[in-house]
Amino acid sequence: GMSSSAALESTFANALNELFELGIDRFELARIGQSTEHNYCGVKCGIMDQFASVFGKAGHLMRLDCRSMEFEYFPFDPEKYGYKVVLLDSVVKHELVGSPYNDRRASCERVAAVLGQEFLRGATMEQLDAIKDKISEEDYKRARYVIGEEQRVMDVCEALGRGDYEPVGKRMYETHWGMSKDYEVSCEELDFLATVAEECGVAGSRIMGGGFGGCTINLVKAELYDSFIATAKSRFNDKYGHEPKVYAVVISDGARRL
Repeated sequence: GMSSSAALESTFANALNELFELGIDRFELARIGQSTEHNYCGVKCGIMDQFASVFGKAGHLMRLDCRSMEFEYFPFDPEKYGYKVVLLDSVVKHELVGSPYNDRRASCERVAAVLGQEFLRGATMEQLDAIKDKISEEDYKRARYVIGEEQRVMDVCEALGRGDYEPVGKRMYETHWGMSKDYEVSCEELDFLATVAEECGVAGSRIMGGGFGGCTINLVKAELYDSFIATAKSRFNDKYGHEPKVYAVVISDGARRL
């Protein structure tokens, strides 16, 4: 749940590029990583993870338009505003290879085709509702999540621009439960961690990575941090027989020569 494959692809490609002075630009390095997933791993993923691993910038979040490849950085300094960011690792191994991930992509492609678009990017809920009787219920739910997520991204960027982290946390929860109920890429353990976060008053919690296991990422008020971690460990252990692993989040620069 931490995009480790993309990190490996991006740093390895960057190393080869540097060692052999190949002169490949960073956009192409990200695309090569994505091609590795498609052609070697068999996961028809987007380019977000590889792009973040190549273009990451310390102290910033990135908004990437996967259609145009335009991107923009947004300052992200939660500690300045009294928050901490932490990953809780469910230690559930996720398997993206094979049908689950690719099935969801196919759903989105089918809906986009009915809408007369190549992608769902830019589609509205009104447009989706207008074709609801022409698509399956499952495809409708998948598209509803994606269209809602596009708006959530814009809302978060706007909130970060004014240093308001409360709506950021709310959108994180909306994303998590959209991924759980509509996109159906969560699992029982991740839903449990998100529920515990809500009950502990955590500002925001959501799936991290491709789903089907892995981590939640949590935006926590500093004064609630210790009690939240202790509660999450205890309750998760009581239910599943082991504690989640805890990782502090540090946003750093992307793949680079040291």
